[in-house]
Amino acid sequence: MKLGLSTPVVMQHPGEFSPWETTAGPDELSLIAERAEALGFHHMTCAQHTGIPASAAAVRGTVYWDPLATLSFLAARTRRIRLVTAVVVLPYHHPVALAKSYGTLDRLSGGRVVLGVGVGSLTEEFELLGAPWDGRGAAADRDIARLRAAWGQPVVDGFAIEPHATSTDLTVWVGGRTKRSLRRAVELGNGWMPFGLPPDTIAEFLAQRRPPADFDVVLSPGMPLDPQSDPNATHARLSRLRDVGATIANCTLQARSVEHFCDQLEALHTIGTGV
Repeated sequence: MKLGLSTPVVMQHPGEFSPWETTAGPDELSLIAERAEALGFHHMTCAQHTGIPASAAAVRGTVYWDPLATLSFLAARTRRIRLVTAVVVLPYHHPVALAKSYGTLDRLSGGRVVLGVGVGSLTEEFELLGAPWDGRGAAADRDIARLRAAWGQPVVDGFAIEPHATSTDLTVWVGGRTKRSLRRAVELGNGWMPFGLPPDTIAEFLAQRRPPADFDVVLSPGMPLDPQSDPNATHARLSRLRDVGATIANCTLQARSVEHFCDQLEALHTIGTGV
């Protein structure tokens, strides 16, 4: 099972971020990215929300850095670690526009983009952006197919797309928390990245729809890990993910500072090699 990193600072979800992240910026992100890459972590992530209703702030948080800008910054400071949107909300974008913008990032990063995609769940944000809410699931199926068809192509529907991705082989991870999201991932993507589901439910879903052998199941251990202070619990939580079918663990970490975060990364890597 590979280890990925749910990037700190850029998404501050209530109960899952540390106080030092509120004042952190590019310097701290650079240190973390460079350390994660040196240790061999599989990826770093960035989520997408344009805005959060004030009424939902206590549950969803308010800090969501823009994924295209953030992953472009991280790309410039790394050479190997993959860059994952977790997730881009498909109804907010035209699929050819996604192929152009993230295809440019793929070119800049040397082919390291993984597009995590989802259908969205915040009706107020859909209204803010004028995005269609009804039928968004069926539309997402069509958009994934169009995105894959456009990815890495110099000409799409008679339009020249330059620059474009480094290849036509796009990696798509589908986010969600329903059986339909797993169906979408198996039929149209390369991986499933569920959220908010207990391990037993994930195992049940996977037993009902067996993914192909080369399919990634990207699971989160839930609350942030503390590998230095509690290595046994960290090992147990990672092992539980592996046992229910995870091929990649997307981890968050407790930390007192950016320096402590980097130490936690090293401890997590050491524990992860034994899982």
